[in-house]
Amino acid sequence: MAHQRSQPSMGESLKTPHSVSLKVLRLSRPSLATQYPLPNSQDLGISPKASQAYPAQDNPYGQLVLSPVLNLPEAFGSAYVGETFACTLCANNELDAADTTKAVSGVRIQGDMQTPSNPTGSPLELSGSLQDGGEDTVSPAPGESLQRILRFELKEEGNHVLAVTVTYTETAIGEGKAASGRVRTFRKLYQFVAQQLLSVRTKAGEVTQQGGPPKYLLEAQLENMGEVAVCLEAVNVNAKHPLKAVSLNWDAHPQGIGQHSAPILSPRDVVQVAFILDQESGSEQPDNDGPNSATDNKRTLGQLAIQWRGALGDRGSLSTGWLTCRR
Repeated sequence: MAHQRSQPSMGESLKTPHSVSLKVLRLSRPSLATQYPLPNSQDLGISPKASQAYPAQDNPYGQLVLSPVLNLPEAFGSAYVGETFACTLCANNELDAADTTKAVSGVRIQGDMQTPSNPTGSPLELSGSLQDGGEDTVSPAPGESLQRILRFELKEEGNHVLAVTVTYTETAIGEGKAASGRVRTFRKLYQFVAQQLLSVRTKAGEVTQQGGPPKYLLEAQLENMGEVAVCLEAVNVNAKHPLKAVSLNWDAHPQGIGQHSAPILSPRDVVQVAFILDQESGSEQPDNDGPNSATDNKRTLGQLAIQWRGALGDRGSLSTGWLTCRR
């Protein structure tokens, strides 16, 4: 018959509540609060400004749906490919200031990001807060916290897992003397999905001309698949030598001549861009344009590079793979 132990094992004795807790908060810009003025009605006896977020008498924003009042995010929100995912990691010392039986020291935070192409994860570089001067380990007092800021560029679509590991030393104190401390560790996983903000569809073809090197026309349709409006800052083609790209879009006119305003894409809006790719003067067309050019009869043109800004200035960028055209 098995012997029943009267004392807990070493593994069971370590299953005590942690003295340090972890909070992960996403860093994102606030949005402008919306306001909906009430209709003018003498029967209600209510001022139309009663429902406004900024109901001052001299309010110049009374007729606008957007107000100058900032609205803090209420949820995690959406994460888009091409943007920078940022969050703050807070390890809080949960000990009571009046508790003289335990002490916490050597708190350290580590982060790993698991992506579809790297499911095992890779370590992340964390920036320190002003309170601790960015040191690797800190010993926060009861009620204080260690903060680290994480920034990660989202480059691919799909599931991402943020793994955060907190390590600290917990020391038991008895009769004014500190016993040997034990190192404790816990790990938490946070999963989110990176979505495609801009859908890119391209088409390329050779422009027929009599004699001389060939020209190519590259067209692209950009569709906003997100939930917020974006402003396209620049759409360029990084042409492969010896080709050069000439824009046929809103930036085709010199600065100050003609219209030069970048388009704003609301959700599900589509804009079409086009480029002419011509061979640079004084350069010869290469016989082979790639390892498979002789077999697939294709000419590599270049890569499409897109830059945009969100509603409150958040930057984003996206670069396609090598675009080709049949000869």
